[in-house]
Amino acid sequence: MKNDKKGQQYRVNEQIRVREVRIVGDGESMVLPTRQALDMARQQGVDLVEISPNANPPVCRLIDYSKFLYQQKKRAKEMKAKQVKQEVKEIRFGPQTDDHDYNFKLKHAKEFLEEGNKVRAYVFFRGRSILFKEQGEVLLLRFANDLEEYGKVEQMPSLEGKKMFLYISPKKAGVAKKSQQKLDREKREAEAKEISKQAQKAAQDNPVEDAPANGGLFANIKGGDELLKKLKGEE
Repeated sequence: MKNDKKGQQYRVNEQIRVREVRIVGDGESMVLPTRQALDMARQQGVDLVEISPNANPPVCRLIDYSKFLYQQKKRAKEMKAKQVKQEVKEIRFGPQTDDHDYNFKLKHAKEFLEEGNKVRAYVFFRGRSILFKEQGEVLLLRFANDLEEYGKVEQMPSLEGKKMFLYISPKKAGVAKKSQQKLDREKREAEAKEISKQAQKAAQDNPVEDAPANGGLFANIKGGDELLKKLKGEE
């Protein structure tokens, strides 16, 4: 067992001083005296690692401690990658925003909320336009109502200096946007699977010895020439 340089998070081997433990692994579990569990670990050339100290009896695994830590770090990294980072997106209005501009900003707000981000919408009152603060409040309330399906109001319109703010949080967890590179790769993989599927079907319907020499099995598939080019990477 290698030393954990960041400080041990789990009790291992002789550090486990309870009378008995539950060993889990491969869909099975059994309760053994701790001394017997340590003997098993030594015989298998692994460590006795306590993974659930508050259980009765504590739950342990027979595994190389370094490998166990690697698995834990990998799992934590995967969980972090799946999480969507929430940002606060700002939408700015004037007190007399026209319908075209309003609908344009409403569309963006819907996209922000669908991605799991918060929206901070505000009306900026320049100079004497502060006289239209009631008009600004009506605009923000209309905005909140139009986004009812996508988010929920965290804070009703409130005036702070020359700005009136409205905060809306997403109703659903966001879905991380895929990069164009990833989308292109997934498209290529789907096309390759479809080509393989059609080729297998053609192979079943047409024995190799009967297939035309030029183009092989793909000559028997609808659009076979195009599929063959894709498979060869000519496109």
